[in-house]
Amino acid sequence: MNLFDTHCHFETRDENEISAILSRAAAAGVSRIVAVGGSAELNASARIAADIASRDSSLPRVFAALGWDRDQCATPPDESPALPRVAGGIPVAAVGEIGLDYHYSPETRDAQRALFGAELERARALDLPVVIHTREADEDTLGLLREIPSRGVIHCFTGTPEFCRALLDLGFFISISGIVTFRLADNVRASALAVPDDMLLIETDSPFLAPVPMRGKANEPAFIIHTAKFLAGLRGVDAETLAAQTAENAMRAFAAAPARTS
Repeated sequence: MNLFDTHCHFETRDENEISAILSRAAAAGVSRIVAVGGSAELNASARIAADIASRDSSLPRVFAALGWDRDQCATPPDESPALPRVAGGIPVAAVGEIGLDYHYSPETRDAQRALFGAELERARALDLPVVIHTREADEDTLGLLREIPSRGVIHCFTGTPEFCRALLDLGFFISISGIVTFRLADNVRASALAVPDDMLLIETDSPFLAPVPMRGKANEPAFIIHTAKFLAGLRGVDAETLAAQTAENAMRAFAAAPARTS
């Protein structure tokens, strides 16, 4: 099976641990992974994962997405992360994760919007796709994406089918995580059914949100096979077909030649 995990965080910089995670992913049929940043720590571990994979052809190919998420908006102005410098010459496949989350931090709404807008502008300047997190911020997310035309992925989609269709109308791919397997996730299943075949992606968002039957464990890219099988059953196709289609879609989503930072 050809699986593409479009959103994975590495919360360790230990090369042996990262190599072990990537080896298990390869054994499960994962051929490609997007290692996603969002903070200084996650940006660094994403670069490490990409570097490890580049030196071992038995491992999945790893692309790095680097950016500053909504939790970085409180950084003092003299330490502003809006335009980071990334060392090591690792190719950047996307800017992310970036976006808005009003569930946990509604009091930083204005600062989140400012940082999200700056990151969207940076992605435009680099001609790169974006990886977007949005939670309880539908109106502001759509408003900024209409104001600053962008392309890329809405990751770990948990919104309504109506919000999903509005994002699709803007040209965004919709990525479904292991949440789709959760008992109380009827809204995610409804949205997953609303996504056309050619705009659907799958992800783990590891180490979070392990799918059934791996609930309670730290998630990792190898577990994406469970999400793929569940989603295939939901959509009435076989798992191999869904894996191949979502992998092809992911290649289109991240198709622009990676930029290099200095």
